[in-house]
This record gives sequence, structure tokens and C-alpha cells, in this order.
Amino acid sequence: MDFRFQKMTAVDKVNRDEKLPAIKLTVVQYGILLMMLVLVGGLWRLQVLGGDTWRVLAEQNRIRKVPVLAARGKLLDRDGRLLVDSYPSVSCFLVREQNRNIDVDLPLIAKGLNLDLEQLQATLHRFRLSPGYQPIPIKQDISPDEQAFIEAHRNELPELETIDVERRLYPRDGFAAHLIGYVGEVSEEDLNNPKFAYYEPGDVVGKAGVEETYDEILRGQDGSMDVIVDSHGREMGRRGIQLATPGKDLKLTIDIDIQRAAENALGDANGAVVAMDPRNGEILALVSHPSYDPNAFAVRIGRSDWNKLITDPNHPLMNKAIQDQLAPGSTFKVIMATAGLQEGIAQNLKVMCNGGGDFYGHFFKCDHHHGLLSIHEAIPESCDTYFYELAQRLGIDTIAKYGTALGIGTKTGIDLPNEMAGVMPSQQWKMKTFHEKWYAGEVISVGIGQGALEVTPIQLVRALSGIASDGHMVRPHLVNLDQLPGQYRQAVLDTFVGSGEKQVSLGSDTWMTVTEGMAQATQPGLYHTAEGAHLEGIDFAGKTGTAQVVGGGDTHNKGGLKTPNAWFVGMAPRRNPEIAVVVLQEHGDWGSGSAKLAAQIITAYVNKKRKQEGNLLLQASKPAAPVEVGAIWSGPAVEEIPESHPSRDEAAARVGHPVSGGSDQMRMHAGHFMVAASNEPELAETESLFPSRKPQAPTKSPAALQAEASVGLPERFRGVMP
Repeated sequence: MDFRFQKMTAVDKVNRDEKLPAIKLTVVQYGILLMMLVLVGGLWRLQVLGGDTWRVLAEQNRIRKVPVLAARGKLLDRDGRLLVDSYPSVSCFLVREQNRNIDVDLPLIAKGLNLDLEQLQATLHRFRLSPGYQPIPIKQDISPDEQAFIEAHRNELPELETIDVERRLYPRDGFAAHLIGYVGEVSEEDLNNPKFAYYEPGDVVGKAGVEETYDEILRGQDGSMDVIVDSHGREMGRRGIQLATPGKDLKLTIDIDIQRAAENALGDANGAVVAMDPRNGEILALVSHPSYDPNAFAVRIGRSDWNKLITDPNHPLMNKAIQDQLAPGSTFKVIMATAGLQEGIAQNLKVMCNGGGDFYGHFFKCDHHHGLLSIHEAIPESCDTYFYELAQRLGIDTIAKYGTALGIGTKTGIDLPNEMAGVMPSQQWKMKTFHEKWYAGEVISVGIGQGALEVTPIQLVRALSGIASDGHMVRPHLVNLDQLPGQYRQAVLDTFVGSGEKQVSLGSDTWMTVTEGMAQATQPGLYHTAEGAHLEGIDFAGKTGTAQVVGGGDTHNKGGLKTPNAWFVGMAPRRNPEIAVVVLQEHGDWGSGSAKLAAQIITAYVNKKRKQEGNLLLQASKPAAPVEVGAIWSGPAVEEIPESHPSRDEAAARVGHPVSGGSDQMRMHAGHFMVAASNEPELAETESLFPSRKPQAPTKSPAALQAEASVGLPERFRGVMP
């Protein structure tokens, strides 16, 4: 019994030990209750307080934002004719929002879209650091077959999306390519540039020419579209759209007709042409050869095609009109003559040319034995001996003073990217550049536009036309800034800094002598260097230049690497010109050849002006009546001309016409003159706006061609007929 009692006592003790105290039980119960309250509170917070937030997030999981790309603005010529447009296209993008291993799909994607697998992988690698929601452009301008491939593989490749875009459409055959430029996808290097701070990978931007300068104006603002997708990323519908804002159209200063004449004149020659209105700086035409096809860049240029362009020794991507830095040859003699007359040296300087002259212990030859010359003969005959002597008397720093004032060695400020400045040598320049002193004998070569002197075509046409405009220097431009917003207008001026608009003070004797000398160069006469470009009835003036190249010589085999470069700068009329043209043919031999090309462009300009001023087709049965048109006179008053000057009689014969030479008002406005009508046929309606660029060298001289066409001309273009 004692045993049983002891056993029961032990059991009761164990049971008492296993029971929890009441306070501990209460704590446990309240703990459980608290946990339940926390869970319930969390559910209430999520479903009630945060319901709207999570509903939006859930909605976003099934809605994909697809970009709607803005149409790029059109480019028009000065008359509003279409130059660059866009066409509808489809691009393919890869979306990475789905939880898929995209790498395993790449071989199929590359095969279906006709892409190189390595190139596709490189594209994805380039976007590896971009946000996952950002679509990756993998192919632009896909074909209908490639669109069908994407639709047929929607279930297998839900990451592929297509977007409608506007693709750039440029003129064919590289027409005006260097002034227009091209567009392309922004590169990694671009994105590191502060200029592209607001761009993202895959954006299409202007890469050259006007397309680059005015990219912000042309590109517009992209929109977006909400696309509903299922859990596999397949499109189920569309919810809403934010429309894109198209880019602004831009009207350029160029004239398609003059541009076409310039392209055809230069033909297949390597070089450049610029036609400019010296009154206001408007570029009428700009050509650089060899050219390239901007349409190849509008999608994405292939690696092989790109390598071919950048390794071409003729540099097709270089805009030679603003980047080719070459010795100007004898065209620089116009600046030399200006300096000599302004310094009071050239007026009475006479030099005997016996085929050259001795200077600083060396014999410098001339092309001819010109005999005794004054400045009046030296300009049209382009006598090297005369300008050797003039250079020796002026000295390099005086020459540099006038060259710099006229824009040599300084950017012009034209609104195109990557303009070069050229070189105007001086004593200071040589010490700074080469840490050497200037030797007196070096000035002789500079005097005829050789030596260390380097200019660009745009610099040269601005300088010489500025002299012909009585020192009125302009800023060349392709877009008139009044069509731009105020801030952007100022940004253009700040970005493209150059010598810009200015007035260089010239004496009336300087102005008359230099312009008369350039006018005589295009008239028939012994040793007149541009007489082959004479235009009957047109007041056409200019200066040729035959500039030797480094390592070259008198090897006049046109096109050879040692053949001189052929320059010509001409204008019409000779004073206060309406148009100035520079023609550069690399290794083109004599400058007289370039003068003939410039004559074609001047003729095209004059003929168009005649049509615009009401000079219509001749009636077949009766002679045409004279037509009164506005015109510009360009000579100073008779009393302003020195009595000894050869052109005084010419001016006296024109008494009664407005003859003020210095004011901008008289430069831009006109008197009235009687002009005969012409029987030149109008341009056919079916003629292509952008013809294939082929050389169309006339079989006869410009003068003969014009005489056969019976061209009636405004009085302001009529020269002094011999």
C-alpha cells in the first residue's frame, strides 16, 4: 500500500510540474492574438489603404509602353521645293521584360531577320546596362517577309516587337549630300558627350551637315502607346496613345536649280563648288566631290560599306567646301592687290617681267614674259613677277594683316559642323607653330598664294566677293535664323563662331582697280587667264589660280597626284555682286578650266533671274517688247573715280543710273532698266528634280553656247563689250 501511495504521489508531482502557470498561459494567448491582429492589419493595409497603388502596379504588369517615334521635319529649298522627306517604315525591337532567357532565341531571331548572329549579340551587349524596360532596336526598315516571320513566331518569340517609324529619304546620287548630311543611331561615344545628354541608346540623330546642326529643331518629340499583353508578353490590345510631336520643317537658302548646275558643272572631278549671295551670305549651292549616298545611313550602313568610305583616299565623307585646306594659288593675288593699293604701294608700281625675277638670291619664274606691267595688267594677266615684287615690298606681316581682315586663317562661321580655319602665315604664327623665325625669302611664295598659306573654298569666296562688295563681309549660312526660336538662334551663333559679318574699309581706288582687273581677266586679251570663260553680255569678273601641290611641279597631266589644283573665284556683276562662285578641282591643272565651270553656274543663275523678272518666251510672229525689271547697279559715281582710272569713261557712259557704292541699301535695291525678252525654252515639267550626276562638258565655249541661246540679260549683268 505504501508502494502504491508513493507511486501516486510521484505521478501527481509530475502532473503539477507540467502544468503552466496561469500568467504564462495568459501571455501566450495574448501573443497569439497580437500576431493575428498584425496579420489582419497587414491585409487591411494592402487591400484597403494600398489597394489603388497595387492595382496600378498590377495594371502596369500587363501594359507595355511602346514608343511612338516623331516624324523628322522636312528640308526645303529657298523656293519651298522639297529636298529631304521621310517615308513610312517598320523597325524591329527586342523587349526584355519577360522572364525569358533571350540568349537561346538569338540564333532563330538572327536567321529570321537576316542578321549576323555576332552583330546581334554585340547589339545586346551594348545595351546591357540600360534599363530592362527599354526596348532594344535590332533591325530597322524590315521587309514584309521579316514582318511575316515575326507574326508567325509570336508564341515562340514574344520578345520581338515592331514599331512604325518615319525613315529619312534623301535625293539620289548623293545630290547635295555634304550640305544636307545624314542621320544615324546615336553611338556610345556620342552618349558620353554633353551635347547628347538627353538622348538614349537607339535614338536617331543628325550626324553631319544641316541634319546635325539643326537636329533639335528637326527631330521633334517622341510619344508612346500603351499595349495590353498577357503573361507571355503577347499583345492582346491597345489602351491609349500619347501622340508624337513632329519635327519642324526647315527652309534652306540653297536653290535646287543652282545646286544642280553646280553638281553638273563639277561632274566627276574631285573638289568643291560654293555659290553664295555676297549681299547677305546665303549659300545658293554647295558641292563636294566625291560624294556619298546619305540613304545608306538612313537605315544602318553595313560595316564593309563604312570601311570603304573611311579608307577611300579621295575622302568622300569630307566636306571639301569647308574642310579642304589648300594653297589658293593666284586667286590670292586679289588680296595682295588690295593690300598693295591700301598701303599706297601698288598704284605706281611697275615691274618688268622677263619670265621671272631674282629675289633673295634665288630665281623665281613666271609662266610668261609679260613685259612691263602695272597693277591694271598684273591682275588679269596674273603675272607672278609683279606679285613677287609686291610681296617683297609689303612684307609678311602686312600681307597677314589684310589677309586676316578678309577672313583668311579664320573660320567663316557657316552653320555646318567641323569647318576648318586654314592658315594665314606671319612671323608670330611661325614662331608659335614651329618655334622658328620667319625668313624674308618665304614671303615670295606667299605673294602668289603658295608656301605655308592655306585656305578653304568657303573662305576664299567670302574674301574675294567681300572685296568686290566694297569690303562688305558676310557670314555664310544655309538657314536663315529668323525661322528659329530665339534661344536656338543665339545658340547657333554661339556654336559656329567665325569672322562673321563685318565691314573692311577699302578706298574707292582700291575697289575700282581690283574689280576692274578681275573683270578684264574674263575678257578676251593677251595672257588674260579666264578669257575662255567669257560670257557675252554678262558682267562676269573673277580670278584664276593654279596652285602647286606638295611634291608636285609643272606636271600638267590632269588628275595626276602631282598636278596642280585648279581654282577660280568669280562673281556677277563685278561690283556689289549678287552671286559669287568658287570652283576647286583637285589636281585639275590650270585654273582656266575651273573658270569655265563657274561660267556655267553663273549662266544658270542669270537665266533663272531673267525668267523670274518676266522675260518670257518670244512670240513666233512678232518681236518681243522690252520688259522693265528691277536691277542693281554696282559702280561708284563718276566723280568718285580718279581721272586716270581706265574705268572712268565706262562710268561716264552710264550717267543717270543709281551709282552709290557703299551703302547696304543701294547694295540690295535697284534702278530700272529695259531688258529684251528671250526665246530660251522653259524647263520641262517631267524633268527629274534630282538627275544622275554626270559630267556634261559643253563642246563649245560658254560664250558660244550663250550666243546660240539668244539669252536676254538684265542690265546689271551687262559688261563692257570690247
